[in-house]
Amino acid sequence: MGDAEVLALFRQAMKDNDAAAMREGLDQLLGLSEGAGLSAEEEYRVRHPDYVMEMPQTNERIRGRDAMRSMQETFPNPPKITLRRVVGCGHVWVIEGVNDYDGDVWHVALIFELDDQGLIVRDTRYYGQRSEPPEWRSQWVERLQSTLD
Repeated sequence: MGDAEVLALFRQAMKDNDAAAMREGLDQLLGLSEGAGLSAEEEYRVRHPDYVMEMPQTNERIRGRDAMRSMQETFPNPPKITLRRVVGCGHVWVIEGVNDYDGDVWHVALIFELDDQGLIVRDTRYYGQRSEPPEWRSQWVERLQSTLD
């Protein structure tokens, strides 16, 4: 699949509020099933020309799909990505996942905002690493099983 198929899945997801179509589009975009996603050039064509990606925890913003493509092409160690959940409707979708950088594991929440053509206009990413919970609240919580442990 290429960028045209990904965009078609994104448009279907927006039109029908179809999380399965969005998940399939993300799978194709990121190459989760087949091991190779879209190239940086194909991803470029899935982004709006005025694309903005923000990472609030590091106070960073990448403005423009040209800058994002350049960053991707020089990224030293792309992570293995696991999708946990995809929810949303219309033009706004939330993606929860895990990025594994050779054992350096980060939990990620992304907010995708799409235009009417399915192009990604804005992408906001929140990253957090696993931490041990405090003992004081243990009587109210249950521990989650992690597929990464």
